[in-house]
Amino acid sequence: MYERILVIGLAFLIDVILGDPNYSWHPIRLIGHLIAGTDKTLRKIFNISEEKEQHKNAKLVAGVALVVIVLAVSLGAAWLLLYVTGRLHRIVGLVVEIILCYQMLAMKSLRDESMKVYYALGEGDLKKARYAVSMIVGRDTEGLDEEGVAKAAVETVAENTSDGVIAPLFYMMIFGALGGVLYKAVNTMDSMVGYKNDRCIYMGRCSAKLDDVVNLIPARLSVIFMLLAGGMLGYKISNGWRIYVRDRYNHASPNSAQTEAVCAGLLEVQLAGNAYYFGKLYEKPTIGDEIRKIDMEHIRVVNRFAYLTALLILLFGLVVLGIIEVIW
Repeated sequence: MYERILVIGLAFLIDVILGDPNYSWHPIRLIGHLIAGTDKTLRKIFNISEEKEQHKNAKLVAGVALVVIVLAVSLGAAWLLLYVTGRLHRIVGLVVEIILCYQMLAMKSLRDESMKVYYALGEGDLKKARYAVSMIVGRDTEGLDEEGVAKAAVETVAENTSDGVIAPLFYMMIFGALGGVLYKAVNTMDSMVGYKNDRCIYMGRCSAKLDDVVNLIPARLSVIFMLLAGGMLGYKISNGWRIYVRDRYNHASPNSAQTEAVCAGLLEVQLAGNAYYFGKLYEKPTIGDEIRKIDMEHIRVVNRFAYLTALLILLFGLVVLGIIEVIW
């Protein structure tokens, strides 16, 4: 247990300092290639050549097979890597585990990418800001004004604090590096095939539902510690809680609006609402009250929320692991 405390603590520290490395053999990229290749192969095996209603059952079965294969291969490869390096030498195994855990986190990269939006807005370059935010959100950004760009950046930091940082930490604390790999494999499948469009609505259903399940606890833990972080930074916990209770389910996903609602309440701004995806307008409920107009400075503030929330959960989790070690 002490080794796990060391591994997770150092992994978090490295991520905060260095950020997510950008190279072709990154574990998440490899998982992405695995998902894409498996998806393509299963569509051939199940003869899903066209997205028609009569293929519904085949798509559902293929979707389950996709989840099983991706999880089995991802976990198997990670276990083998840790086993082999651990057999070589205990220190070698620990170093590899630290590196693997570090690559499951996205704290600094989330800040870096969102702050590109901040700096572009600060320069008055709306075109550059739209491009920067398009790299971290799924909606169409060409028609967004400055407020819309800032709002999109705030939303993605608020949401991804949970699934990009807190959830991987949570599962690594319970299951070690394999927990992080498990979570990121599920989350990556959801981001690639968990859409409600003609192509993915059935084949991606298993991935989407599993992602909802694995994020259930981390998203709500994030809420508690983000409220605490907001209070420590001088924002009104009471308003964060009020908006959270009212708007936490104003999203198609049962988890995505959890931290968004807290941030909207703490910042006293309105998030979410209607958005364009692939040229089509999607009507969505809003989150929060527009007490203040959202602007570029809120991007900086929400990153402070994210960092302090992650640090508080990390410290809490490491203390819990330490207590368990002493008791057992």
